[in-house]
Amino acid sequence: MTSERIKGPASYFPSIEKKYGQPIAHWQEVVRRQYPAGHMDLVAMLKNEHGMGHGHANALVAHTLAEDRRKGP
Repeated sequence: MTSERIKGPASYFPSIEKKYGQPIAHWQEVVRRQYPAGHMDLVAMLKNEHGMGHGHANALVAHTLAEDRRKGP
């Protein structure tokens, strides 16, 4: 049995879901609705409009942007 530890931005996801009461898919949709805003604008939006802390907002934005870059246009 392998218990691989989650690393990087996704390591924040359980605490984001617990603290803000929504699944990560919800927050990713919130971020994607603001495209083509830049990284820091998206972080600021999550902080200002949704009361998210900087670390949580930054992790969510970084992961979502990276995921979308991997998927391509």
